[in-house]
Amino acid sequence: MQYSTTEGYLPLREFIAARYWEKRQLRVDPDEILITNGSQQGLDLLGKVLLDADDTVLLERPAYLGAIQAFSAYEPKFASVTLEDDGPAIAELRECLDVHPPKIFYSVPNFQNPSGLSYSAAKREAVGTLCAERPVTLVEDDPYGELRYRGTTLPTLRQYCPTSVLLGSFSKIVAPGLRLGWICAPRRLMDVIVTAKQGVDLHSNYFSQRVVYQHLKDHDLDAHIEKIRELYGRQRDCMVAAIRRHLPAEVKASDPDGGMFLWLKLPAGVSVSRLLKVAIERKVAFVPGSAFFADSEDDSHMRLNFSNSDEARIEEGIRRLGEAIRESGCC
Repeated sequence: MQYSTTEGYLPLREFIAARYWEKRQLRVDPDEILITNGSQQGLDLLGKVLLDADDTVLLERPAYLGAIQAFSAYEPKFASVTLEDDGPAIAELRECLDVHPPKIFYSVPNFQNPSGLSYSAAKREAVGTLCAERPVTLVEDDPYGELRYRGTTLPTLRQYCPTSVLLGSFSKIVAPGLRLGWICAPRRLMDVIVTAKQGVDLHSNYFSQRVVYQHLKDHDLDAHIEKIRELYGRQRDCMVAAIRRHLPAEVKASDPDGGMFLWLKLPAGVSVSRLLKVAIERKVAFVPGSAFFADSEDDSHMRLNFSNSDEARIEEGIRRLGEAIRESGCC
């Protein structure tokens, strides 16, 4: 098997473009798509081609840990905008874009990692319009968009900001071990990204690309995703219900319409880092919220993942977490 094109296997890129139109009514040319080693490589490539030291990257607060790690390699300054229940605080976002203009605004509009929150239709239009009017690269990371358990699919930010960049992944809907994702970017920026990827690894694994394409061609992806939604939806419901039964009322939890995560907040003055030690003794683990803040310290939040355990383990795990909270004197 010989080397392939840096952009990736054309039939796979055509499949992605066709699915954007079918599911999101978004027109994308296959030549605007580059196959990456997971969407995480997409973040690294964007940092490589867009950032110089001390440039500003604007993040949501909280923000995806992997994005903070990927961009940090290029020594930017981080700023953040408050993430409300329906998306970024718009007045704050406008100020961030105008007072200290960032090179990148990194967003996860669907079932954000770690909070599970999603942008409303109105916030999507507002965010896209604000960024379209300013010299900022809007990066829309959407690994969880097809994992919706309630409500209807909403527009992409790119429908309001045509110069934005979309990141996607097969990790959440096919298999994470294959490490295949993609970048969708305007032609001029794509040319620079392709050159950067050539210097990194020439192209993503060609065999894996063909395997994924053949699988997608031979199997019903929509039926597979529906099975995932049914499974994860039950697990989400189980975890939400278990939190209400087993955790103190002072603990506040998100109630996402999709994705893989719940975001919990403990009362002021409670240390999640101390709680983690007690929880681990009971063989329960979570990700402390401090990992998801680039420009401030946080010791009152935690992220839980409901996608990787069955309902019995979720119930028992939340029960043990409740015991750990009470044992540590948190509530």
